[in-house]
Amino acid sequence: MDKTPQHIRTLNRKRRIRQILAGLVIFLVFLGGISAGLLLHRGILDSLTPDDAQRANPSPPQTLSPVTITKAPLTVDSTAPTEAESTPPTEDFTIPPEVDTVQAIMDTMTLEEKIYQLFVVTPEALTGNEVVTTAEDRLADDLLRFPVGGIVLFGQNLQTREQTSALISAHQSFSRIPLFVAVDEEGGAVSRLGSNPNMDVTPFPPMGEIEGSSDAYHVGLTLGSELSALGFNLDFAPVADINSNPGNPIIGDRSFGHDAGTVSQLLEACVSGFQESGLMCTLKHFPGHGDTTEDSHLGYARSNATLDSLRTRELLPFSSGIAAGAPVVMAGHISLPKITGDNTPASLSPVIITDLLRTELGFTGLIITDAMNMGAITENHSAGDAAVLAIAAGCDLILMPEDLPQAAKALQNAVEAGVIPTARIDESVRRILAMKLAYGILGNQF
Repeated sequence: MDKTPQHIRTLNRKRRIRQILAGLVIFLVFLGGISAGLLLHRGILDSLTPDDAQRANPSPPQTLSPVTITKAPLTVDSTAPTEAESTPPTEDFTIPPEVDTVQAIMDTMTLEEKIYQLFVVTPEALTGNEVVTTAEDRLADDLLRFPVGGIVLFGQNLQTREQTSALISAHQSFSRIPLFVAVDEEGGAVSRLGSNPNMDVTPFPPMGEIEGSSDAYHVGLTLGSELSALGFNLDFAPVADINSNPGNPIIGDRSFGHDAGTVSQLLEACVSGFQESGLMCTLKHFPGHGDTTEDSHLGYARSNATLDSLRTRELLPFSSGIAAGAPVVMAGHISLPKITGDNTPASLSPVIITDLLRTELGFTGLIITDAMNMGAITENHSAGDAAVLAIAAGCDLILMPEDLPQAAKALQNAVEAGVIPTARIDESVRRILAMKLAYGILGNQF
């Protein structure tokens, strides 16, 4: 006899009910088995002597398989819990694969170590020497005293390829947590390596002379590959500013051009080249230094831009670079009084850093300040005050403070006084370590 559609639906409904009930019974039986096993195991352990218990529950092996580091999109959970600040550092950083690597490292760090991880400085700031070209015997002690997150090298530090590689290698070998090793290599006038024939690095013309996305991509790929070969892992390039003001004394042909569309297109291609090379690049100088008439190296540099004008011009290249995967943005020391209401530099302004860059543009990578020994900062702020303001504004990394110990101490005092929450420090440290992990900087010891 043929079954009606209604009869078929009734049979299917009954069959699904039976399957659900059967599954539920199996789950309850499984759960009961686990509970019984745990109770039995606990009873056995309670009856053992201490020596027997040690044999029944041996300690995990001391040598564990290290985490395999792979370059992957960065995701940072800024709400993850942290351990007490007084947790002493350990010497063995080999982490079991099943443990969150970033959090495991953070659990070994003191508050002071976390704070120093927020700084990128010159080798001279660590040693006190006028010029550093070789690693001295005391470098290990210097990095133990100042466990910074990174170093930046300038032309005076770079003599030959062999010397440069040895200098970088020494800093990395003596640093408890591997360092960002940065350089300003833009092409044109800002070429710390390309201007030195001994470095055998491709010299590029100013970016204002680059024509077409293919050439811009080649710049990023070549710079990234050649810097990586020497031991660098971070380039403070490319310039994302638009050369919109002919009277600007500092940007000029460092920019890809004077048109927002062209700059956005070429910048995106250049970032893609850097990404292909595996070396971190930096968009600078947020939110745009091209329309100023002053040099922030010497003092305040003001922009009369409104928020609407930024959105239709200056921010477009930054948006393109972020979309292309740029991992770092450098905040300039540009004052935007029509947006912030005062002359606070962008690098110290939560309106610019948190509200505009983080929230509106959705940037989740690292934010580093421009050099904090520039006149726009030092004329109006101490090294300590500037560091506190930058971190409070939302920056992750502080570049070249005028006085490193003073800046670090001011941050520690601000945390201990409750001016800056510990969670705010942890947020940036977690983001820094996650970026180092994503780009393979941490190495297999982690």
